Amino acid sequence: MFFYTLHENRVTMKKFFKYVAFGFLAFLIYFGITTYPKLDLISGFSAKSMASGHFLDNRSTEMIQQGDNDIPLVRLAKLGYDDIGKYATASVYGLKKRKAIYREGLGATLINDDFDATKPYEVPKRTKLNNHLPFPYGNVEPKDTIFSNIDYKKLQAAVDNAFDEKGQKNKRTRSVLVIYKDKIIAEKYADGFNKNSRILGWSMTKSITGTLFGILQKQGKMNIMKPAPIAEWKNDKRAKITLNDLLHMNSGLEWEEQYDKICDATKMLFQAEDMSRSQLEKPSAFEPNTHWNYSSGTTNLLSGILRKQFKTHQEYLDFWYSSLLDKISMNSAIVETDMAGNFVGSSYGWATTRDWVKFGLLYLHKGNWNGEQLFDESWAKYVATPTNTSNGNYGAQFWLNAGGKFPDVPKDMYYASGFQGQMVAIFPSNDLVIVRMGLSEEFDFNGLLHGVVSSITAKSTK
Repeated sequence: MFFYTLHENRVTMKKFFKYVAFGFLAFLIYFGITTYPKLDLISGFSAKSMASGHFLDNRSTEMIQQGDNDIPLVRLAKLGYDDIGKYATASVYGLKKRKAIYREGLGATLINDDFDATKPYEVPKRTKLNNHLPFPYGNVEPKDTIFSNIDYKKLQAAVDNAFDEKGQKNKRTRSVLVIYKDKIIAEKYADGFNKNSRILGWSMTKSITGTLFGILQKQGKMNIMKPAPIAEWKNDKRAKITLNDLLHMNSGLEWEEQYDKICDATKMLFQAEDMSRSQLEKPSAFEPNTHWNYSSGTTNLLSGILRKQFKTHQEYLDFWYSSLLDKISMNSAIVETDMAGNFVGSSYGWATTRDWVKFGLLYLHKGNWNGEQLFDESWAKYVATPTNTSNGNYGAQFWLNAGGKFPDVPKDMYYASGFQGQMVAIFPSNDLVIVRMGLSEEFDFNGLLHGVVSSITAKSTK
């Protein structure tokens, strides 16, 4: 009886280990099919996020893991950084290790094994206004201004409601800033953030890139209605694509942008050496100006086109700051570059919340910054005019409310928008700019924007 029981137990154990082996094999097959191909992108996202967040905003590994990298699958990555070497690394279960380097003036760049990090590089020449003016036209702390037409309790309630209660993680707002008639009327930050915290704008950077074309057009150096100056397109049907089509995301070129999978956008951001070529090399799928398709590749192509407008790489680097960012005292702002030295104009613009609001004010004032006209007034109307195939949701590198996406918000509102709910909202008829930075796409923007707008009545006196 004893030997029979022992034999039976052995058979049972063999079956158990057999099932375990089959289960482990099934897991490996599932992992190999569904996740392994994504590991390079997961590690790439994580390393880049770690390098940028740590070196640009002094965030800890824990803060980045629980905030910036708190995304399905991205959570799998193990992070590391080197303060002396100025780089960050990430891998998933020890696989697909990626590295991002930090260079002062250029920010963080995700690199591959072929990149020579010891090679000399150029950086933008920056200037900082020292005019002793109060915010927003200078960097002196603004004085409190009370407007008689604002219900401040209602305003504060709308702003407070944008933030999570302690212990919650639903709204995930990092900052809200409201500017009315050039004055700060509300400002709030989540724990760990303040007015000096640089925050990634993601695709709000597209609106910066587009603005540079308006500046060049005002200077008489660019005509956006002409065909895009791309030699590779001259002998095929892409020759008809204009800069106007590209600015409107209306080129008809093939492109897939879906961040929960391997697609054109993710391969560009986390694998490409020269991001300006990712869209350039795509064939036409539609006639220009007949099919709207959101494309980060298009904006990086525009960045590459900008680069070719200058004789030297240094001039290209300087132009983004001297003509726009430093011109409006966005001194905290930095747009990061790819391995080829192009600004990643689709996605990698960083700035404090107060500096992001300055960008909105520039458009609120139709290109006029403290008396200097950076782009023609008509450009502000141009970017806020609906593309004919976007159902009133998109203009020229800006999103619009013309189609009523936010039903309780004025339809003339238009906005720069970024991944995870970054927004610079411009209200031309209300003399108002609202900025919200955070980590959630599901945020109730309609509620926040309506709450702020409804707290202000038509007439005002200081």
